Amino acid sequence: MFTPVAGRSVVVTGGSKGIGKGIARVFARAGANVLVAGRDEEALKAAAAEIGASYVVADVSRAADCERIAETAAERHGGVDVLCANAGIFPDKKLAEMTEADIDEVVGVNLKGTMLCVRASLPALEASGHGRVILTSSITGPFTGLPGWSHYGASKAGQLGFMRTAAIELAPKGITVNAVLPGNILTEGLADLGDDYLRGMEAAIPMRRLGSVEDIGNACLFLATDEAAFITGHSLVVDGGQVLPESQDAMSGL
Repeated sequence: MFTPVAGRSVVVTGGSKGIGKGIARVFARAGANVLVAGRDEEALKAAAAEIGASYVVADVSRAADCERIAETAAERHGGVDVLCANAGIFPDKKLAEMTEADIDEVVGVNLKGTMLCVRASLPALEASGHGRVILTSSITGPFTGLPGWSHYGASKAGQLGFMRTAAIELAPKGITVNAVLPGNILTEGLADLGDDYLRGMEAAIPMRRLGSVEDIGNACLFLATDEAAFITGHSLVVDGGQVLPESQDAMSGL
């Protein structure tokens, strides 16, 4: 039996949809006081009402907004016990067509935004006594590549480089820093691509299914528990075995 997280203050950036909303839902069901942050107020308002959370409109690529997220969590929920730095964007653009602005946008949200949110939350996380930072990285970048996502993959691999040093620096403060690396997860965007596309994706996964947003949320919930207090600087892959096959032929006999 894990120590309950009920009553703890949990911040989830990018929490209005997809994986972020799933993470927020899992923590809310566990009794945590959840604050979701994002740029789309209407989507945030709907998500917060649905899962029983609070919300704040913020752009994580801006330092002042990240500070406001931490301040809002302190005002409404007494501090920050768990920061789920999940906000991320993934526009498709091949390298030959990619502009400087395209790179700045993706790195600004995915990598810079992660760093700014963690920095802004440090005083509250230290005061918590059981501060947890959980980054949403990806198998894309650290393990795999996908045409059109070179900037995305670089930002997600960069998160892990940040995580390792941050974990060392923050360990004396009692704060752990870990990452979950989702594989193909069934979200609103994927569902719109059609059944044929989804079946093809499932065929590449040994578990023969796409992951659910709750699969990622449950991994985050574990890393937020007291029982995970001695785990830091760790990357937890949640992909149904997607990165394991050496080739497509390795799946043919299953």
